[in-house]
Amino acid sequence: MPTPSPCKEQELKWNHIAYSGDLYEYVRWILSSNRKSLFLSFPPIKVLDASTLSFGTRVRWFAICFVAGIVCSILGTALLWLPKGIKLFAVFYTLGNIAALASTCFLMGPLKQLKAMFEPKRLIATVVMLLFLVLTLCAVFWWNKKGLAMLFCILQFLAMTWYSLSYIPFARDAVIKCFSSCLG
Repeated sequence: MPTPSPCKEQELKWNHIAYSGDLYEYVRWILSSNRKSLFLSFPPIKVLDASTLSFGTRVRWFAICFVAGIVCSILGTALLWLPKGIKLFAVFYTLGNIAALASTCFLMGPLKQLKAMFEPKRLIATVVMLLFLVLTLCAVFWWNKKGLAMLFCILQFLAMTWYSLSYIPFARDAVIKCFSSCLG
């Protein structure tokens, strides 16, 4: 019986690993060789990365989720000042930011979104936004400080805005230029 060629052998190995669903083994096999281009063809990654929505639909759902996030955040902030409204505030404000984050998943897909969140130009905004999300919940549930929770919400909203602006070419530069001309 003839032995398969090295290329055919690699293809058989790849098919076996890729379609068995063993992501760890697949990634290990990819990284142990010069097959990094095959990584994106792994079936679960294809599903996560590919979008079957049209561009118009993706833009509409981005806008809907982002506006829903802003509305939830504003509603949560309004509920903060009601008696015993701190927990409602935390829930609505958290849902608002999750909806706003999810909105960008419609533009690029969830896997690319996660990769993009931790790119160097967005890393600080992502970490600060997530940090203030956690600090807001701590201020509400453990520390029970309305003023501190409001400060964290403002900082969280600013970090989320800065993060969102990073997806628009030259938007951060325009904002910096606008504020620097207004302040000085």
